[in-house]
Amino acid sequence: MVHHNHDAADPADTSRRAVLALLGASLAAVPLLGATRAAAAPEAARAIGLDDPAKKEIAMELVSSAENSSLDWKAQYKYIEDIGDGRGYTAGIIGFCSGTGDMLELVQLYTDRKPGNVLAKYLPALRRVNGSDSHDGLDPNFPKDWRKAAQDPVFQQAQNDERDRVYFNPAVQQGKADGLGVLGQFTYYDAIVMHGDGDDPTSFRNIRKRALRTAKPPAQGGGEVAYLNAFLDARVWAMKQEEAHSDTSRVDTEQRVFLRKGNLNLDPPLDWKVYGDSYHIG
Repeated sequence: MVHHNHDAADPADTSRRAVLALLGASLAAVPLLGATRAAAAPEAARAIGLDDPAKKEIAMELVSSAENSSLDWKAQYKYIEDIGDGRGYTAGIIGFCSGTGDMLELVQLYTDRKPGNVLAKYLPALRRVNGSDSHDGLDPNFPKDWRKAAQDPVFQQAQNDERDRVYFNPAVQQGKADGLGVLGQFTYYDAIVMHGDGDDPTSFRNIRKRALRTAKPPAQGGGEVAYLNAFLDARVWAMKQEEAHSDTSRVDTEQRVFLRKGNLNLDPPLDWKVYGDSYHIG
């Protein structure tokens, strides 16, 4: 089950996206500059990131093992329940919450792409309950309608796209900027999924700040293993601040296992445990 603290939609977000779109357009206009150089570089010299399709699939399965006790993350589009953590309904592949704004943004995106969908009528209620654990205007049919929507490929794609925009891409970008490999980028992703990236002390950015007080990432001349240990220490501290997160096995018996083995590239086979259950990726 996913627990995040996020703030409501950042008004800077849309302008940021517009800027990125402009950058994308200008880059697209000059595609050939670095092409020959890149082609000459051997494959091995190009560092693989968590955004490599095979690594991204591993990341989705790892998060699903912790969130839904299953490696089958695609079975979670239809998942919805109130887990009693004060965030209202938690649902979908990354645990979008009715109380934290990301579910509202997801249903808005779905409705922009497919007006009149089965969830569109809940938009006013989702705006009202944002920031609370209330089900006001959602019960009794919202869970049933969510499961119905989850059969629609358009809704599934909207979940994928919001997961990438809000969680996956920012985590990978920050991980790469800090000089971290695949495992390091994953530790960032798992943290942003659970804690969001708001201004509260346990948010992703503040977990990272806490880690930086004791270790430097590779981009600042530090050792990767030492920095990741500091980051995971800070993450465990953040989890212990909240009863709903007090089981830290997704760090202790999953991420630290890979770190202790020196598997900074998350290369299979991977064996780990969450909440006492064992998992394997061959």
